[in-house]
Amino acid sequence: MTSAETQKPGAPLKLGWFSTGRGEGSRGLLVAALDAIDSGALNGQIEFVFVNRERGQHKGTDSYMDLVEERGIPLVVLSSQRFRTDNGRAPWSELRGKFDEAVLEMLEPYSVDVSVTAGYMLIAPVLCQHFIMVNLHPALPGGPIGMIDQVIWELIRSRANESGVMIHVATEALDLGPVVAYCRFSLSGQNYADAWSEIGERTIEELRTAPDDDLPLFKAIRAAGVERERPLLVATLAAIGDGRIDLNSAGQGDALDLSAEIEPGLTPK
Repeated sequence: MTSAETQKPGAPLKLGWFSTGRGEGSRGLLVAALDAIDSGALNGQIEFVFVNRERGQHKGTDSYMDLVEERGIPLVVLSSQRFRTDNGRAPWSELRGKFDEAVLEMLEPYSVDVSVTAGYMLIAPVLCQHFIMVNLHPALPGGPIGMIDQVIWELIRSRANESGVMIHVATEALDLGPVVAYCRFSLSGQNYADAWSEIGERTIEELRTAPDDDLPLFKAIRAAGVERERPLLVATLAAIGDGRIDLNSAGQGDALDLSAEIEPGLTPK
């Protein structure tokens, strides 16, 4: 589909789910959505989970697929690694479209309102033209783009006062699709004073001589973002389901700031 279908009042939001499923982050996002569905906080139903690995390629993914099957959710699998091997090890840049077309054929039996990419480690140029896909990004709208470590280092380089997490519609332009929801958090005050003081006036080049995890400021920013990812995803899906977010008009107005809904549920520091 290329646009969100009109839901009947009270009908569950039909979700597709795309993941590589390799780590705790991917698993945690899926579990958060399932827990919200079970509790009634999210009126939704996951119609399928697509994984771009097959069993035996990664222990984390195997465990992820076990969870999906234990919950009785249709599991659709196509290994991107095997797909590349079967296509003569051509550069992945040449195979992305072909892979997406193969995935689309496998997903033909399913109809969804919106799809979630949660730890899906592939750019999906064709899939995002056929599905409305939403994706998490660890920054505020207009903030740094790239992987989470790149985002955090840019926040440190610019001595940012705040950051956040956003959910945007996935497009071919990586991390630049229309933002539909976000939450923000401060990078100043008592919780960060010592960490900022420790780095002083040192440059990014000086700071990066040690591993990222050795820098308390880097760890604090990452932890704050990760803590908000799961509740933001659930709150955003709930807002799509109840009509507060209209995916068909994404980018035509202001994104929904869900900070006030998310912050009260976080563990006090």
